[in-house]
Amino acid sequence: MAAVTPMLRVAACLSARSLRTVLLAGGTLAAGSAIAGVPDGHTGELHELVEQAVALEHGEGVPRDPARAADLYCEAARAGSAEAMYSLGWMYANGRGVDRNDAYAATLFEMALTKGHVGAEKARRLVGDYTGDVPDCLLPRALDRGFAARDSWDTRKYLASLPEQKKKVVELITTLAPRFSIEPRLALAIATTESNFDPNATSPKSAMGVMQLIPETASRFNVKDSYDPVQNIKGGLAYLRWLLAYYQGNVALAVAGYNAGEGAVDRYRGVPPYKETQNYVRRILAFFQRHDHPFDARVVAASPALQALKAAGQ
Repeated sequence: MAAVTPMLRVAACLSARSLRTVLLAGGTLAAGSAIAGVPDGHTGELHELVEQAVALEHGEGVPRDPARAADLYCEAARAGSAEAMYSLGWMYANGRGVDRNDAYAATLFEMALTKGHVGAEKARRLVGDYTGDVPDCLLPRALDRGFAARDSWDTRKYLASLPEQKKKVVELITTLAPRFSIEPRLALAIATTESNFDPNATSPKSAMGVMQLIPETASRFNVKDSYDPVQNIKGGLAYLRWLLAYYQGNVALAVAGYNAGEGAVDRYRGVPPYKETQNYVRRILAFFQRHDHPFDARVVAASPALQALKAAGQ
């Protein structure tokens, strides 16, 4: 079982030690990232990444895409770019491309200030006290290397095989999945089976969006707009992370729960005898090709029925 690094909570006082902790979260813990480990003096890649993010944020020569801009700023911030920290701070301060969060903005401005950004001090005063709260995208990705070791599947090759209208959704899924400690291939298996990557999909049972969230699940995982691809995918990934913890990494049971609800899986002590659910599980396993997945036992206690399920060989 692979452990997942918990949310960082550093001290609110601005000691040198606490700032080093935050800077580590945003600069040196990006193992596995294409930008991580850029040597000092090799700033060209970071500069290009920030320029691309600026263009996407403001629609300069490309269609505006604030959510994608935030992702790129975060990659550059993880690699140590003060400009990216500052720009991402403003995105959180204004709720542009991300949910508004002044605490996250304060942390990012403090990081940029510590690295010498000239505008960060004034910006930091505008958003309130620094608390050390860190955006999820800056947290250490404890499972990234585990994904690489477990699954050599070529995401880029898969992406290239898709029509253009699906590529953006697939890129979102592969970007967001590791942040929820989900292997991208499993997340893609769920999304393609649920909606074939259609953000506007609606089922007869009122399931909505890419990950086909029913209203109860959307509410449970704080999704306000199920037709917003970013919110929908994050909600679906949060639910899948919960299910993997609940069934201790058993993929068949977790995805059966995603389709039929964990109550049905517990009630039948295994994959429910519904033709739809059984076909669903087979399709997911055929795509993902693994029966186990790393999980974080701190997310939720194991299913009370799990011992019976294990005894039955599920």
